[in-house]
Parts: sequence; structure tokens; C-alpha cells
Amino acid sequence: MTEGITTPGAGWRRADGPPAQKRQKRRRRRGGGRPGGEVAMVEEAEFTSYYGRPIIKPPVWKTPDVPLYLFLGGAAGSSSIMAALTDLTDRPALTRNARYVSGGAAIASVVFLIHDLGRPERFLHMLRVVKPTSPLSIGSYILAPFSAAAGATAAVELLGWFPRLKRFGGVVAALFGGPLATYTGVLFANTAVPSWHAAHKELPFVFGASGMAAGGGITMALSPIEEAGPSRKMAVAGAAIELAAMHRVETEFGIVSKPYHVGKAGRLLRAAKSCTAAGAALTVVAGRRRAGAVAAGALLAAGSLLTRFGVFEAGMASARDPKYTVVPQRERLAAREAGQQVASNGHAPTITR
Repeated sequence: MTEGITTPGAGWRRADGPPAQKRQKRRRRRGGGRPGGEVAMVEEAEFTSYYGRPIIKPPVWKTPDVPLYLFLGGAAGSSSIMAALTDLTDRPALTRNARYVSGGAAIASVVFLIHDLGRPERFLHMLRVVKPTSPLSIGSYILAPFSAAAGATAAVELLGWFPRLKRFGGVVAALFGGPLATYTGVLFANTAVPSWHAAHKELPFVFGASGMAAGGGITMALSPIEEAGPSRKMAVAGAAIELAAMHRVETEFGIVSKPYHVGKAGRLLRAAKSCTAAGAALTVVAGRRRAGAVAAGALLAAGSLLTRFGVFEAGMASARDPKYTVVPQRERLAAREAGQQVASNGHAPTITR
């Protein structure tokens, strides 16, 4: 009854290989295989997981709800800051459009978040407790006042009522706009998902800059050319920071950077970089012409959206494959043991053959 379970290799599988019983076992002989050399009686241990199942539980977040929430939140946050700044520099059309983008994107992001949660009351339950060590808890207290202020400001702008209240609401939304655009990067990095957690310093910059590119691009496309100078600057700066930070995420973390290059995530992120770079270049070259501003804004928004989908898919892929969990753990363990040996011996470990 238990033979299929207890027999070595019956169910255990390497993360990147066939079942153990199908792999040919080889004995390695020290000394280059010369007669008299020592024979290793036990093979070097290889990582296995039961039937190739994930070691960590992947997040239950759904797509496209969560990537759309990330994109809309970033665009809303950066647009609210744009609206507050341009309100002080007498750019009425740009201020109005930025408020509309901020309020509309904020409400839409809440809709997608609630849809992902499954029931509306779950969002209210998130506000029952304040936990400073939880990015999700703090993020709830960023999203709630921001969406209320941004939505109210957009409504008052549309109706033309209470100009002083409109300005006050815009300032409140701007205060929460920056944290809203970046806290989701902290939230992702605070999970056990390998490809997110490894880039815990970079992801907030990626998400914040991506929001700048989206907000700047959208408001640039909607506003008169003569008023859209701040939007162009925000869009180009955001695109440059996003590309630089995303390059670090994709190259600096060894094996856990691989999911950003392969499969669906790799395709999405390559398309994202192309759109973001093209949008930034077009903003510089043709952003002062109506057609160029619209095209550049559309490219920047598309690049920001694709970046969120790509990062989301890469993290999910790394959570499903056990090797992205165990290989970095073994590397850290080996480095710690080497450091302890150096500390105890006073010199670097030597390798004898």
C-alpha cells in the first residue's frame, strides 16, 4: 500500500528535472578517476520537492484585477500631484484634466480591488485594524482617504462648485498620491515570493516611476500643448527612472531575476520597455505637437500597464517553481558557512583536489 509513497524517488521530483528514479545515478571518483582514488559512496544532494509542487503558497491575487489596480493607482497618485502643482502655476486646463484622471483612476482602482477581494465588505474590514508593520494595512489607510479626496475633487471640478473646497481636496489627494503610487511595490516586496522579495529596494521605485510615466503621459495627451510642459517633464523623468530600476530588477538578483526574462512575463516586460522607451523619446522629439503628444502619452500609459502585468506574472511564476525558493536559500547558507569559516580560521577556505 505504501510502496508508491515510501520508495525513494517515487514521488519526489527536482524542480527542473524528471523523477528521481529515472535519473541515472553516477558515482564520482576523486583524483580524476585514477586507480586508488577515493570513491564517493553517496551522491551530492540535489534539491527535490514532492511531485514538483510549490514550496510556498502563491498569492491568491487575481489577474487582471490586481495589475489594473496597480496601474490605475499609480496613474491616479502621480496625477493628483500634478494637479496640485499646476493649480499653483495658473494652468487651468492641465489642472482640470489631472483632477479628472486622478479621481477617475482612483475610483476605478477601488472597483478592481473590491472585485479581487470578492465582497465589498472585505475592503471595510481592512480598515478595522491599523498595523504599522503591514504594508497592506497601511496601504488601506492610504487608499481610502486618497480615493475619497480625489473623487470628491474631480466631482467638484466637474460641477463647478466650491472652488476653495476643490483646492483643499486636491492638496489632500496630493499628500497621499506619492505613498499610493509606491506602497504597492513595498507590499509586493514584503511577501515570500522570491522574485518580488529579492527586489525589495527596487520595486517601489519601479512602481512609483511607472506611475509618473503613466500620469504624465495621460495628462499630456489630454491637455493643451502650451500648458503640458510639467506633464512632459514628469513623463520623461518617470520613464527614465522606471527603465533604470527595472534593469536592476532583471539583472542583479541571480536566479530569481530569470522569471522576468522568460515566458509570459518576459514577453510583457519586453513590450513594456519598448513602449516606455519609445514614448519617452517621442515626448522629447514631438511632444510639443498635438499628434506627437497623444501618441507619446498612449505609449507611456501602455508601457506602465504592461510593466505591472509583467512584474505580477514574474512573481507568480517564481512562487510556483520550487527552485526559485530553495536555490537562493542554499546560496545564502553556503555564503554564511563560508563567512563563519573565515571568521574561525582567519583566512579564506581552501579547496583541495
